[in-house]
Amino acid sequence: MTLQTVEYIRYRIPEAQSAQFLAAYTRAAAQLSAAPQCVDYELARCEEDFEHYVLRITWTSTEDHVEGFRKSELFTDFLAEIRPYAGSIEEMRHYKPTTVRGTGAAVPTLYTWAGGAEAFSRLTGIFCDKVLKDDLLAPVFEGLPPEHVALWFAEVFGGPRSYSETPRPWAQGGMGRGITEPQRRRSVGLLQDAADGAGLPADAGFRSAFVAYAEWGTRLAMYFSGPDAVPPAEQPVPRWGWGAAPPYRP
Repeated sequence: MTLQTVEYIRYRIPEAQSAQFLAAYTRAAAQLSAAPQCVDYELARCEEDFEHYVLRITWTSTEDHVEGFRKSELFTDFLAEIRPYAGSIEEMRHYKPTTVRGTGAAVPTLYTWAGGAEAFSRLTGIFCDKVLKDDLLAPVFEGLPPEHVALWFAEVFGGPRSYSETPRPWAQGGMGRGITEPQRRRSVGLLQDAADGAGLPADAGFRSAFVAYAEWGTRLAMYFSGPDAVPPAEQPVPRWGWGAAPPYRP
């Protein structure tokens, strides 16, 4: 899988030109928004020295940027807007992400918001009990190791990476089981019932993120359970966040 790359373009713009510079980039940004090679972008201004600006652009890859965007009509229009400021560029380079990354504690993880390890242990115990007693789902979840499921959910929602440090017998447990849409929907419903039974938070932000993961995960599981599905390559455990609705804290 090709890793995304981040381009940083650093400018030094005299204060007298700042309004024109921002106006030019506001117009140029329309080309970035239309570029399929562009993931996101942001122009920031230094608080300590107003003459310094940094444009951050995340590209799908360096090759896509150089061979795709820069050879497109979008780049022609982009360059027409910002060309007057080319001489003010102090750095323009691509950077690859390293393994040093994470989030701070300003916004709690879903794992913390839910109540930590004990909450996910309760959730998993109730869920596994429900699916193994369900005639429609028992064949799908037979042999399900609750302890591994608890570690999986905890890590997915922002908890310790304990699942990643253990053998992984469950992640591809649905391969070849031919999960049907009725089974998928039933499992999502029972997972929500289990969340109620385990006392997980019922606020809109948490539950919308929780159900979004359930929908995403079960649809992938159903896809890879088909007879012609090719097992996916080794992937890191996904890390699920709040999405568009952060936690409500009055």
